[in-house]
Amino acid sequence: MSDVHPNRHNLPIEERRHAPATSIDVREQDPPYRPDDPLRPPKGAPNVVLVLLDDMGFGAPSAFGGPCEMPTADRLARDGLRYTRFHVTAVCSPTRQSLLTGRNHHSVGMGVTTEMSSAAPGYSGIRPRSAATVAEILRGNGYNTAAFGKWHQTPARDVSPAGPFDRWPTGEGFEKFYGFLCAEMNHWYPVLFDGTVPSEPAKRPEDGYHLSEDLVDQAIEWIDTQRSLKPGTPFFAYLPFGATHAPYHVPRHYRDKYRGRFDHGWDRQREITLEQQKRLGVVPQDAELAPWAEGVPHWDELSAAEQRSAASLMELYAGFAEHTDVQIGRLVDALEENGALEDTLFIYILGDNGASAEGGLGGTLNEHRYASGIPDSAEFINAHADALGDETTHAHYPVGWALAMNTPYQWTKQVASHFGGTRDGMIAHWPGGIRERGGLRHQFHHVIDVLPTILEAARIPDPHSVDGVAQQPIEGTSMLYTFNDAEAADRRRLQYFEMVGNRGIYHDGWMAVTRHGTPWEMVQDGRRYFDDDVWELYDTNVDWTQARDVSAEHPGRLRELQQLFLVEAAKYNVFPLDDRMTERENPREAGRLDLFGDRSTVTFNGPGLRLTEETAPNVKNRSHTITAVVDVPDDGGEGVLVAQGGRFGGWSLYVREGRPHYAYNYFGLRVHTVSGGERLGAGEHEIRLEFGYDGGGVGRGGTASLAVDGKRVAEGRVEATIPYYFAFDETFDLGVDRASPVTDDYPTADNHFTGRLRQVRLDLGDDLCSDADSEGERERFRAAHD
Repeated sequence: MSDVHPNRHNLPIEERRHAPATSIDVREQDPPYRPDDPLRPPKGAPNVVLVLLDDMGFGAPSAFGGPCEMPTADRLARDGLRYTRFHVTAVCSPTRQSLLTGRNHHSVGMGVTTEMSSAAPGYSGIRPRSAATVAEILRGNGYNTAAFGKWHQTPARDVSPAGPFDRWPTGEGFEKFYGFLCAEMNHWYPVLFDGTVPSEPAKRPEDGYHLSEDLVDQAIEWIDTQRSLKPGTPFFAYLPFGATHAPYHVPRHYRDKYRGRFDHGWDRQREITLEQQKRLGVVPQDAELAPWAEGVPHWDELSAAEQRSAASLMELYAGFAEHTDVQIGRLVDALEENGALEDTLFIYILGDNGASAEGGLGGTLNEHRYASGIPDSAEFINAHADALGDETTHAHYPVGWALAMNTPYQWTKQVASHFGGTRDGMIAHWPGGIRERGGLRHQFHHVIDVLPTILEAARIPDPHSVDGVAQQPIEGTSMLYTFNDAEAADRRRLQYFEMVGNRGIYHDGWMAVTRHGTPWEMVQDGRRYFDDDVWELYDTNVDWTQARDVSAEHPGRLRELQQLFLVEAAKYNVFPLDDRMTERENPREAGRLDLFGDRSTVTFNGPGLRLTEETAPNVKNRSHTITAVVDVPDDGGEGVLVAQGGRFGGWSLYVREGRPHYAYNYFGLRVHTVSGGERLGAGEHEIRLEFGYDGGGVGRGGTASLAVDGKRVAEGRVEATIPYYFAFDETFDLGVDRASPVTDDYPTADNHFTGRLRQVRLDLGDDLCSDADSEGERERFRAAHD
């Protein structure tokens, strides 16, 4: 832009108007026309790298006293600043939406994850256009922008080839995106997007592939290209990792490095971590361990088998955390090598919520299985210990380790009322803008404060309008005032917290909280009334860790804060409160639109389509028919016609050795297979699978019947079915089974149908689980699997 001081309050910045021509001949034009200078940020604006880890608690990384060795976090903390009172929202999607918009999560429609959204304004899962992302603002001011990793903010129904794409990363300010759009991902066999185009890695695990490594490779390549072609243009790179969210997938030697390190158990680990935290100064010397969660066993209450399984799962998690951090180290090294590190504001957020308790009291080899109320025994886990971390496992550690990884605080992910769910380590590194090396910052801050910090560092104002839409106020407070003043008074004096009914309000050190639910109870056993919740009160000015409830001593203060919560909650669209968990993943029960709505018949033409669970036809808890029209080669054909899910739960219709097969994989515990008939002859055939659901509730069994050209060729029973979801990290596929296979009848890769898939039609029966939310039905399902 030729203007010296362009108006940056309205984006896009208005183009300069040219003077009218004064001559017919360009050689006589006076003054001569000059090309516009390219749009650039204000002078001195730094590059920005924003790294976000998933499901890591305050007490996990070594930089904050934890047992997971994270050399890159240690290095950046040693040369930058550690923030010891930095807060997030207690669950992933809301933290990510707040991080990128600078607004509270309910203000931007993300009261909970995208898969659990509803029609209520604070829970719609749809970012309002009046809340532009930091990427939109930076790009509108001349930055180049890119994102690599987990994007968990696009409305679930929009994640299909039909779009719309305006709330995909490339529609929200990022010129480049490489990653995934769901809650979690298989790190060995991921299903990714490059922009809006489905993408699959060229390498496989046997060739050394791992998703975290791939993401950093992509980021380094993009940054190097920016530096080579546009060295004067700052860049914004956002790296939200899928790690350390389950599944814990990591090269074996990282896991084995921690062998035996956690045999002392989670109670002793909390004590060790607190000692180290005091030594580092990230908690005060008088900090106490917060109370242990009721109902969670202490280490000495476990059997020897339970101790071994729990320790092995923690070894796996620690290796996963270190491996992720080492990849970030490669990015830091690349920035240093190309001369960009000095002028880069590097913000490293060590968790989008507290450590996760979603693996249950004993941990699990299949997180999806546990989420439906089916736990794994210690003996079962130990029998598969050698496989931990490979593609056959989808592991998650026990609740006890989640509590230990949140040391010294109470509770875990989902629990927005207590710091175990909301307080995470954060590191700011900017050699060109931060004078102190290895400093500590104890000011109270929140994830919504990151966007205004970046804008202030870049000298870019909050926009008044973006693409013609007036912007709602940014609710965050810049942290830049703390960069070079360790003793600066707190500027964030008030902050509310809420997640699935767990609530809290912070004001000038005092905090009133109420825990509404228990995070490892994924399938609820009846309605809980919000009026029955018990409130606690903490004075964090003298009780850093929420260790001592003083509500009885200060009832007036508690009432004041409860009233203040109501004011803030009304202001930011928190009401009506909604505490539903797994059942809200059903669009009908949640009260949101899905892609197919009430359609009972869906026809797909040809192979290649890939859909997420939220955009695929819903065959769960209902009768249905799958009809495939195929052209078969002379050998009868081989491979997958249509499949959904994978190794940890799903179904597949396929051809093996020329004969049709149907497989139903029940949570990886058993695979029911129906097959039969003569080999298919060359030419066109209709292969039909009829699934007759038993009805009477969720997760019931059914009868599967196979027919070829109208003639029944096989029939078999499926004793139980998956009630809620197959997998976030698997897909519905035509002509192939991507990621992990539903059945070992065909290979993980190279399972495409060798004939021609002309058409697949799904006919869906009535939803037979209308009583899915009844207390009795949920109790029946859970009791059947205890």
